[in-house]
Amino acid sequence: METLTGMERTHHCGELRKSDVGAQVQLAGWVSRRRDHGGLIFVDMRDRSGLVQIVFDGSTEGLDFAKAETLRNEFVIGIRGKVRARSEDTVNPKMDTGEIEILVEELRILNKAKTPPFYIQDGVDVDEMVRLRYRYLDLRRPEMQQNIILRHRVAKIMRDYLDENGFLEIETPMLCRSTPEGARDFLVPSRVNPGQFYALPQSPQIFKQLLMVSGFEKYFQIVRCFRDEDLRADRQPEFTQLDIETSFLNQNEILTLMEGLIKKIFETTLDVKVETPFLRMSWDEAMTRFGSDKPDLRFGMELQDISEFVKGSDFKVFNSVLENGGQVKVIRVDDYADIPRRELDNLVEYVKIYGAKGLAWIQYSKDGIKSPFKKFYSDETFDRIKQATGCKTGDLLLVVGDKASVVAQALGELRLEMARRRNLIDPEKLCFLWIVDFPMFEYVEEDKRYKAMHHPFTAPREEDVEFLLTAPEKVKANAYDIVLNGVEVGGGSLRIYRSDLQEKVFEAIGLTHDEAHAKFGFLMDAFEYGTPPHGGIAFGLDRLIMLMAKRKSIRDVIAFPKTQSAIDPMSHAPSEVDEKQLRELSIKTAVKKKSL
Repeated sequence: METLTGMERTHHCGELRKSDVGAQVQLAGWVSRRRDHGGLIFVDMRDRSGLVQIVFDGSTEGLDFAKAETLRNEFVIGIRGKVRARSEDTVNPKMDTGEIEILVEELRILNKAKTPPFYIQDGVDVDEMVRLRYRYLDLRRPEMQQNIILRHRVAKIMRDYLDENGFLEIETPMLCRSTPEGARDFLVPSRVNPGQFYALPQSPQIFKQLLMVSGFEKYFQIVRCFRDEDLRADRQPEFTQLDIETSFLNQNEILTLMEGLIKKIFETTLDVKVETPFLRMSWDEAMTRFGSDKPDLRFGMELQDISEFVKGSDFKVFNSVLENGGQVKVIRVDDYADIPRRELDNLVEYVKIYGAKGLAWIQYSKDGIKSPFKKFYSDETFDRIKQATGCKTGDLLLVVGDKASVVAQALGELRLEMARRRNLIDPEKLCFLWIVDFPMFEYVEEDKRYKAMHHPFTAPREEDVEFLLTAPEKVKANAYDIVLNGVEVGGGSLRIYRSDLQEKVFEAIGLTHDEAHAKFGFLMDAFEYGTPPHGGIAFGLDRLIMLMAKRKSIRDVIAFPKTQSAIDPMSHAPSEVDEKQLRELSIKTAVKKKSL
């Protein structure tokens, strides 16, 4: 193969314009597309900056045209030539370089390529497993490169903004102590300490609090985190977050500072105007109105309570729900009273996925009211429901009755599903929202105890401290999540900074003094040496970039992601290791090795 010696690049493919006509240029890149017209060969040449058309003319003096005839897609080439204007009828408005082309005078083939398993172009229709198997080829596609470039630009803006606001980037350990509160840890065996294990960090939570104890006051880090949990489109076993902690700022100051960061990111990278301050909504209000603590505000269809209208009838289903402290709620779907019966039956099965026992409905059609429970209520009751919910003739009410948590989840998910089916979601709209005043704890039925909803270092509201040990369900946390279009992209809280209060919270979640100190003793000890009030937040970088790039999966914005089975089809990780390695780590596996 040839080399580039003596033909180093003078320009990048995608940066040439009509103003460069007449210039001698030297380019290097890949053959993206080749068209042979006999004595003329046209090639779309690609590098990271974009595409440019190059032309091989068999009559060009000194050009080895036979070599040009051997070119195939994905060959790596270097060329020298002159920029010329395209004729008016051959201008390509779809290309940034579409007004010019390069007449090639010299060609060097730097490397040949086998035929790729899929086309290196945007919108390629190929199984994702194939894309992941050949990720190095998938990443050549312009849309994938733009995703990674966007990620780089966002990370740079984050660093610059936080630096301008007095934050220091400080690294924290990758090998930590396992703290089994939350998701499962990834464990790392210690060779020099047989039988003992490190854990990869789920987040730098404890270390960033210790940095506040250390007096750094403002810390941040763009950091890899690890959680051994079930995966889906917006989860990976290893992910990246922007981690932030700051001392002496109150909640409002932290939220305002973060709004400035988000505003700068979107306006700088996407040229999208972001209005601040963001809407703030309590967790209770979000659950009541939307059935979700990460509501999508790009459309209405809020949950509405009709319990008072349906109580005390002969309809045993609703009566039983209400007598047991449950509720009956609806969502209104405008102009859909004529929904096909088959779709209604499909929706019944849909809500069962989220714990509901069934789904009822009221169709206010032009032919009258249709409902499976119509015979149990008077026309006056249906008229009152219609008026209370803002219904008009032609609208549909979908009804779920159950305990509050089931109603919220089932109707909250059904709200999203109906919005998708009815095309109510504007993909260009950005709705930012802070959810605040989360419950401090949630009760885990199988363990018969409370656990921290965020993490056990979150500070309770001062007015709720008295209920920590007597009525934990009443305690609200100084916690906050930032939501964009129904996706949580970040979350944080003010932290506990006094050891006596931290002890109380550990007690509330069932940790004894000895258990708490065995797991978090070094943090508790640090609190004895003058810890400042502090708080922080972490943004999920992968999720944020996914939304900015308008992708459906974070795998499209991570260079080398895993599948939903936590496998890398390209490098074949995870893999078995040989017995010698296991012996060195004092490990014996109960899983039999697969026969070759």
